[in-house]
Amino acid sequence: MAKYIFVTGGVTSSLGKGIISASLAKLLQARGLTVTIQKFDPYINVDPGTLNPYEHGECFVTEDGAETDLDLGHYERFLNIFTTQANNVTTGKIYQTVINKEREGAYLGKTVQVIPHITDEIKRRMKLLGNNGYDIVITEIGGTVGDIESLPFIEAVRQLQWELPDEDCLVVHLTLVPYLKAAKELKTKPTQHSVKLMSENGVHPDIIVCRTERPLSPEIRRKIALFCNVKQEAVIEAADAPTIYEVPLAMMREKLDVICLKKLNITQFKEPDLTAWKEFLDKLKYPKSKVNIGLIGKYIELQDAYKSILEAFVHAGAINECKVEVINIHSEFITPENVEEKMASLDALLVAPGFGHRGIDGKITAVKYARERGLPFFGICLGMQMAVIEFARNILGLANAHSTEMNPDTPYPVIDLMEEQKKITDKGGTMRLGSYDCEILPNSLASKIYGKEGITERHRHRWEFNNSYLADFEKAGMVASGKNPESTLVEIIEIPGHPFFIGVQYHPELKSTVENPHPIFVHFIKAAKEYAEKKNAVKNPLLQSEMI
Repeated sequence: MAKYIFVTGGVTSSLGKGIISASLAKLLQARGLTVTIQKFDPYINVDPGTLNPYEHGECFVTEDGAETDLDLGHYERFLNIFTTQANNVTTGKIYQTVINKEREGAYLGKTVQVIPHITDEIKRRMKLLGNNGYDIVITEIGGTVGDIESLPFIEAVRQLQWELPDEDCLVVHLTLVPYLKAAKELKTKPTQHSVKLMSENGVHPDIIVCRTERPLSPEIRRKIALFCNVKQEAVIEAADAPTIYEVPLAMMREKLDVICLKKLNITQFKEPDLTAWKEFLDKLKYPKSKVNIGLIGKYIELQDAYKSILEAFVHAGAINECKVEVINIHSEFITPENVEEKMASLDALLVAPGFGHRGIDGKITAVKYARERGLPFFGICLGMQMAVIEFARNILGLANAHSTEMNPDTPYPVIDLMEEQKKITDKGGTMRLGSYDCEILPNSLASKIYGKEGITERHRHRWEFNNSYLADFEKAGMVASGKNPESTLVEIIEIPGHPFFIGVQYHPELKSTVENPHPIFVHFIKAAKEYAEKKNAVKNPLLQSEMI
């Protein structure tokens, strides 16, 4: 039977429960155990699909089409496995299930209450993945202990601690040990109060992971252990790291995985094999070159909105032994007058996905610049659609071409609402979501990138390329190099005469991991490197002669 590890957080949000959970899972996986992670979010939204990025950051999409918390992206990137809709549960899903059962008469007229009905449903979902053959299921509880909305989840953990054998369940509590510059010392009181609050709710942490800017002295560790009623070895230091990918190695040095295995009474395991992980880190820390990539979007001040894209750049940069410097450029402030100035330092350009009309003109202007100057271009979802609109306006001569999302009355709807979407009124979970097939045109840039003619990629959109205009586009030089075999939906567009110009309707960033960087990002960074080398050669004639 599966064993369960629960990860909770205290003091403040954004301490990194997702990274700690993923790092622990990576270490256990490296020791030969089968591990999965799930996230329980306390908000009442059924899923984050309808949440503004300013509220929640990126909405991560799984293979089976679930719109989930961005932490599931960390889980997949660290473990190199796919997650599903079962890996992310919200309060909204819990209450929706319980209310539906009540409407069906499943409770036989009993009064429906938080305890036991809500907590029973939480426990059922917490144990659901344990029936799939995993050795260990790690469950991250979102929010912070003390939040009123988190109480049912903490109560469910308390009940499972009571119901399961001691060796089948443990709790890891992530907390903050702040450094006060005025006093020149670390303070443990926030941690003590956080653990006290947990204990008042009946949950007693087995391991305390302390986020800190400064190393924890033996005296600090002993004090936390004494006041929080854990062994001193179970007080783990989680110091700030230059990159999230160093956290697994830091946790291994702290023996977090060994302590967990000991408490869970797991004795059959091997030494962790992190060879590939360490090779990746070496390439990441010691790059041989550098490129500047422009990220064009309207949420650039909120990095979590493009989390998977930024991590895909890290993976692809390491493979190319190249440092990727991301230059954030707000699309609202790009104009034909200043585009030259804003793009001058770039070696490549990525136009990000999104929704709505804000910043659209700036994205179209950026695409035009990249197309005309031979600057490597990569458009994702809305970014691809902007490339289509720009081409229609400036090459096909359709001056008012647009997407019906932004202009329902456009005379040239080169991007239009998908036919099956036209009768849909509910917004939640109704987009084209999850993994779909794509057939790639032989001898195209896409076929060179993927090395095969059939792929699957994840989608999240309502609007698509309008196939009524496809013949005009291909006659003018833009090729549809990837299509869905069933719907003939255009998935990939490219311009063959350009050094690197590709747009995709899907979200390749969602499938990029440390061990398997996404091939489009890998080739995109390679193209940026080649562009940078040529640009530098023009500036420096000596380099140019060496290249010749």
